[in-house]
Amino acid sequence: MDSRRKKQLGGAAAWSLAAALFLAPSPLLGQARVISVLADKDSRFKIAGQRKPEIVVRAGETIVLRVEARKGKTWSRDGAVHGFTLLRAKDHRRVDGWDLELMPGKQEFTLTAPAEPGEYEVLCTVICSDEHEGMRMRFVVQPQRGRS
Repeated sequence: MDSRRKKQLGGAAAWSLAAALFLAPSPLLGQARVISVLADKDSRFKIAGQRKPEIVVRAGETIVLRVEARKGKTWSRDGAVHGFTLLRAKDHRRVDGWDLELMPGKQEFTLTAPAEPGEYEVLCTVICSDEHEGMRMRFVVQPQRGRS
């Protein structure tokens, strides 16, 4: 390969890398952060790399919740295999917009984190098995940066 051809290929690779970096979602550019959760067949929420799954977000943050739902022992009449409902820990009230029914397979939801910082809890609202009551996960909303 001659040196002119090597320069052309090198230049193309650099442009490809620059385009990939420019088009990739970035929290610094206001893009939604992706949070991946497995709603597993053993009636447990799981997050890769976490022994006890927990989601931590900033107040008002836009996130993309990417969920893979695997069928438990039972499912609802409409085909949902799990639920994903967010409750305020202090009063167990549902958070508007966070009452999701999960169908088998992968799905994504674009959501806005609660504006009120504090402790929340995710729970399954579809009776998915005898272990359904244990399908819970901690959810923490931190204050926006620069606020306390």
